Amino acid sequence: MAFEPPQRLVRALGERQRDGGADWLDRLTELVRQAVDLRALTVERVQAPGGRSSLVLLVRQADGTPAVLKIAPPWARPEGECAALERWDGFGAVRLLDADPERGVLLLERLHPEVSVRSLPEAKALLEAAGTLRRLWVEPPAGHCFETVAARTGRQAEAMRAGADAEAAPLVAAALAAREELLAAPPGERLLHGTLRQSKILAGERLPWLAVGPDPVVGESAFDLARLVRDRVEDLIAAPSGAAITRRRVKRLAELMDLDQERLRGWTLFRAVESGMRALRVGRPRDAELLLEFATWL
Repeated sequence: MAFEPPQRLVRALGERQRDGGADWLDRLTELVRQAVDLRALTVERVQAPGGRSSLVLLVRQADGTPAVLKIAPPWARPEGECAALERWDGFGAVRLLDADPERGVLLLERLHPEVSVRSLPEAKALLEAAGTLRRLWVEPPAGHCFETVAARTGRQAEAMRAGADAEAAPLVAAALAAREELLAAPPGERLLHGTLRQSKILAGERLPWLAVGPDPVVGESAFDLARLVRDRVEDLIAAPSGAAITRRRVKRLAELMDLDQERLRGWTLFRAVESGMRALRVGRPRDAELLLEFATWL
C-alpha cells in the first residue's frame, strides 16, 4: 500500500526525534496495511493537510459505510483518546466505531473534514465552539485512566523553567505563578477535551458540530476553555485593538460558560506561554513570537 504522509505530519514528526518520530514514520505503511486488512477497509485517500500528531485516512467499511481511519503514535496517547470517545459516546464528539489503542488505531465515523467551525464568522464560531465544549464536560468515569491537569501542567512547567531565557523569563514566571495559584484551590473536576480549537470541531450528520482529536485530561473547565480564547491568534495580533479584543473575549466566554473570569485569564496565560516556549524549543520562532506577544495582553 503506497501513500505519501502529509508534509505537516512529517514536519511534526521531525520535532519528535527523541520520541522515535522517524522510526514510527518508517513503520507507518505497515501499520496502515495491518489496520486496513484486519477491518476489510477500502482506502479512498489520505486526509491532507491533516494533523500534527496522527495520520488520517478516509476509508469505507466492508458494507460501504464511509469512515475515518486514524493511526496515532504512542506519544499522542491514543488510549486516552479512545477512553474519552467511549465516555462521550457520540455526544458532542465524533463516534468511535472500533479501536486498537495499543497499535494507535482508531476507526471513527466520517464527518465533513473540509467544514470546521473556523469557517464561520468569528463571533458565531466562538459560540458554536463553546457550546460543543459544554457538551463534553462530563463527570470522569470512576477509576479513570486520564491524566490530570495538575500532572500535565507540572510536566510542562518543568520544561518551561528549563527553556526560559532572560527575555522570556518574566512571562514564564507569571505563567508559573498563575498555575500555582489556580491549583491551590481548584473547583470541581470534569473530563476535558484538552486541546480544543475551532479547527477541531467539524460538521456532522447527527449533530451540526462534533469535536475530534481530543487529548483528554481531567480538571477544571476553565483549563479547556483557555485554549479557545486564543483561537485565530494571528488575526488578533494583526488587529490594531488585539489586546482589547482578547480581554473582551475572556470576559465574554467566562460569562457565557458561567466560569470565573480570573481563573480563565490565568489558565489562558499559562497555556499561551507554555505553547510559545514549546514552539521555541522545536524551532518554530514565528509561532512562539505570536503566542508570547498574545500572553503579554493577559
